[in-house]
Amino acid sequence: MAPGNNITGGKRRSGKTRPGDKWLAEILNPCARSAARTRDTYLSAQFWRLARRIGKKKAAVAVGHSILVICWHLLTERCDYADLGGDYFVHRTNPDRRRDHLIQ
Repeated sequence: MAPGNNITGGKRRSGKTRPGDKWLAEILNPCARSAARTRDTYLSAQFWRLARRIGKKKAAVAVGHSILVICWHLLTERCDYADLGGDYFVHRTNPDRRRDHLIQ
C-alpha cells in the first residue's frame, strides 16, 4: 500500500503503488470506501478531494494508505485517534496567500 517513488532530475513523476500484502490491500480498500461515506471526517474529505482529481479507485488506495499510517501511529505511540475533521483542508489554506497568488 506504499506509493512508488519515481523522482528523476528533481521532478516527481507518478509512481505506481508497490506490490505489498494483497490480503491487507483487500481489506483496506473497502475500509477506505466506507470511510468516504462518513460525514465530516478527515478521511472522507481526503477521499473526495482526491477523487475529483485522480478518480475514485486511486483515491481509495490513497485513503487506504492513510488508514494504514494512522494504524501504525496508534500502535507505536499507544495513543488515541483524534480526527482532524472534515474541514481540515479548508482551514489549512491561507486565504491571503491564495488571493495574492490569483492576483499574480
